[in-house]
Amino acid sequence: MRNTRQHYNDEFKRQTVKYIQEQTKNIPQIAEELNIPEGTLQQWMAKHRKFENEPLLTPDALREKNRTIQSQAKEIADL
Repeated sequence: MRNTRQHYNDEFKRQTVKYIQEQTKNIPQIAEELNIPEGTLQQWMAKHRKFENEPLLTPDALREKNRTIQSQAKEIADL
């Protein structure tokens, strides 16, 4: 008898990550509860985790923030 791999769609993964974020349980407990390997849940968390009210940091946004910080540092040094 051969084990078959379970495949989950992206919506299920996003909902599971949201569920994990809302729980006070840790990932091993939730993995056992959902019968999904802990490593799989950690991969989903890395890919699908969203933080409310946190802006998405793109490479361009990071460069702009770095320029702002450098400009402010120069201004502080001049003062």
